[in-house]
Amino acid sequence: MKTIQKSKQFRLYALAVITALTFSSCSNDDDNPAPPVNEEELITTVTAVYTPAGGGTAVTLQYKDLDGEGANPPQITVSGPFSKNKTYNGTVTFKNELVNPAEDITAEILEEALDHQLFYQTTGTLNPFTYATTSSNFDSNEKPIGLQSVFVTTEASSGTLTITLRHEPNKSGANVAAGDITNAAGSTDAEVSFSISVQ
Repeated sequence: MKTIQKSKQFRLYALAVITALTFSSCSNDDDNPAPPVNEEELITTVTAVYTPAGGGTAVTLQYKDLDGEGANPPQITVSGPFSKNKTYNGTVTFKNELVNPAEDITAEILEEALDHQLFYQTTGTLNPFTYATTSSNFDSNEKPIGLQSVFVTTEASSGTLTITLRHEPNKSGANVAAGDITNAAGSTDAEVSFSISVQ
């Protein structure tokens, strides 16, 4: 009898829970609605344009994957080499080109600046890329967003530049504000690599 009684109690409790959940999900006048879920945006195209200070030819780096996770490999292009002994000011933009018109993801990154940071990692003999010091490159806590960067070239060099967009990084982590991704944590929204050279 005790087992049956407990079973009945459990069924009544489960029915009450299901009813409450059903009512909650169907209610249109909830006084405390749940915050909207911030779903990850699809990024098909990453473009970085580096313009030399004082004039000269800009260098454009672009990653484009128009079939998303399809079978076709992404198109990765570099318009040319960087020149020696120059300071390049760069801006990175993100788009979803699978919709028409194309969706500008960059604007959303700026709107959610506290939750995003770009990182620039180099290999080979390349000099490091640093964050531009313009006010628009920082969030309201004066931590970098990183959409703008500076590349100062010296002698001939070559290697790989990897640009990573992190979502909800720990911007207060050791050296993260200086552009070191090691302690950034968070999740990766986009990561693209380019083979570049300085000539």
